[in-house]
Amino acid sequence: MKVVLANLLALLFMCTCACVFYVLTRLESRLEKHSLGFRTAWGASARPGRLDLPPKTFRALLAVPVAQKLLFGNAVDVHNLSGQGEQSDTFRDNAHSRLSANNRGSREDPLRLSDLVEDGVFWSEQLETQVPVGFTEEHTRNWRARTRGHPIVSLEPGCGRISNRLATFSDGTKACVRYGINADQVQGETLAYYLAALLGIPNLPPLALSQLNLESEQWAAVKGSVASLQWTGKAVVSLTEWIANLTGVVTPAPLRQEGKGLHPLREELENKTLEELLELVQWSDLILFDYLTANFDRLVSNLFSLQWDSRVMERDTSNLHRTPDGDLVFIDNEAGLVHGYRVLDMWEKYHSALMGSVCVFRRRTAQRVIELHRLKDARTRLLQLYQDNEPLAPELGFLSDEHAGILQNRIDRLYRHILHCKGKYSQL
Repeated sequence: MKVVLANLLALLFMCTCACVFYVLTRLESRLEKHSLGFRTAWGASARPGRLDLPPKTFRALLAVPVAQKLLFGNAVDVHNLSGQGEQSDTFRDNAHSRLSANNRGSREDPLRLSDLVEDGVFWSEQLETQVPVGFTEEHTRNWRARTRGHPIVSLEPGCGRISNRLATFSDGTKACVRYGINADQVQGETLAYYLAALLGIPNLPPLALSQLNLESEQWAAVKGSVASLQWTGKAVVSLTEWIANLTGVVTPAPLRQEGKGLHPLREELENKTLEELLELVQWSDLILFDYLTANFDRLVSNLFSLQWDSRVMERDTSNLHRTPDGDLVFIDNEAGLVHGYRVLDMWEKYHSALMGSVCVFRRRTAQRVIELHRLKDARTRLLQLYQDNEPLAPELGFLSDEHAGILQNRIDRLYRHILHCKGKYSQL
């Protein structure tokens, strides 16, 4: 009886295995047919996580100073730094890329370091073509026209600090109205925005200034709301575009305290998905931008908080969000430049540590840093850009001579850091 039972169990096991094998074989066959059909429809198979490289874009070789040749060799593209159009990348052409958005996030086919980094320390042009475009010049121009040409019909709580308000305009446009506790905050927010434009960093929402005048067409409909807020008459406030559907952003592991930093090394980059890499490209700009503005109210404040909150870096980063398209949005920059420079001694060791942790850069950003270093005219260029685009610039004012000197000094230090990274990694 035991022998018969054993035989029956063995037979049952064999039948089960045969059934499983049959199902898996049929499933594999169906998947193969589906894959073949996909290749037929698109002309080539999509390889998740793989960066299909577009042909090299021709770039005119410019006659440049020795310092620029040292950093960039012959691949230099120095733009006119004084134009608002700096926010759009002249060489961006997504039509050249064969990478589907569906490829993002897969780890099946790791990207190669040679696909990701050029000249030792610069994100590759092929990778740059995939980075979200951010807020373009045309978008900014259209948004400003709407906010300056339509009245505000409602003010509601929102946009962070209790003194701020979410404004809705008569055409449905929404903007965050920031009424600073003092003028430094609005000035810092505004000048940080124009510094980002000068550097070609497109991650800050469009900004415009407005002066409180309850008898003006823009503010008359919300006179009661303004009165209840006890905002000072004639105060200059900043309006920044309100962006829907934003999500939080956690600091990437390489930039946390226990991380080793962001370097152009095979072991640090080749195991990243394309989605992670595109975010790191934007983070490299963010670190440089926050260093130049001395903004302590984002990643630096998290580093400071580690002394009593060991998990602060595992939560969403302050004043940083992500759009559904993958753009990082740098908001609430009012702690930068003016106020950030006043309290620089308290935060400088954190700023310097963060800057030193990054040794791979967007070529465009580095080019503009080197140009501002070489010409020593950051104050003049920033002031010109600010005055050209903001009618209320005389009312809000500009950097003091001391703070303008600090900005130039930080640009010079950042230049030396990029040069140091170039010397360290260009031969790898």
